[in-house]
Amino acid sequence: MELLAVEAAGRGMPVRAAEEPGLAGPAYWYGGPVAGARLAGRLTIALLEPTDDWLAELPEEFTGRRIRAGTVADAWAIDRPTFVKPPRDKSFPADVHTDGSRLSSALDPAEPVLLSDVVTFAAEYRLFLLDGRIATASRYAVFGRLDPRPLGTDPADRATAAQITEFVDRLAAAAGHTLPSAVVVDVGQLLDPYRPGHRWAVVEANMAWFSHAYAADPARVLDVVLRSAGPREHLRPRDVAFVRH
Repeated sequence: MELLAVEAAGRGMPVRAAEEPGLAGPAYWYGGPVAGARLAGRLTIALLEPTDDWLAELPEEFTGRRIRAGTVADAWAIDRPTFVKPPRDKSFPADVHTDGSRLSSALDPAEPVLLSDVVTFAAEYRLFLLDGRIATASRYAVFGRLDPRPLGTDPADRATAAQITEFVDRLAAAAGHTLPSAVVVDVGQLLDPYRPGHRWAVVEANMAWFSHAYAADPARVLDVVLRSAGPREHLRPRDVAFVRH
């Protein structure tokens, strides 16, 4: 957040905290979904986000695993190890549950969730996409442990960057119309016990205005954030369907 604030200030944009009095639009937003939804009307901000079922609707060629959209009630009924996560708001921790009894009984049974096969990602990367192209990217985890690093900073890493770019180009060609024009997509090297090596797969998609930049270029991250959460008067027709309500 601080790096983005510095970058915005360097562009001559006043940076204000959400709790400051007298806020008025037009404005841009970087922060949480609850405060964002509360202030969006007053500040005339259009908050872009993927649909809840986007990951579940992707072809398995891009996910590398079976994923279905459901509710907390469906998650309570699982009887085998399943990865359970909220689709966007991080209202409870994403985790592997051996059965439904491990999931909190205090959750709203109607709350949307994503249920997927349990898989292992060797490395995971955060991609800030603008119009279906990678604006900037960062590795953020290796075997589930936080390990940020800019993408493509040395010769060995450039091969990985080329593979990711090719994967994203295929994803954009097949499903780019199902995402906002400014969005975050996380991808990873999926290990398959039945096949040598690894394959690229989508981990998840997120709203850019509530995504950690890790080691990505702050200037390019800000470009994506400004498109993803800016004045309604600048909203592009293709993005109307992705505005948070």
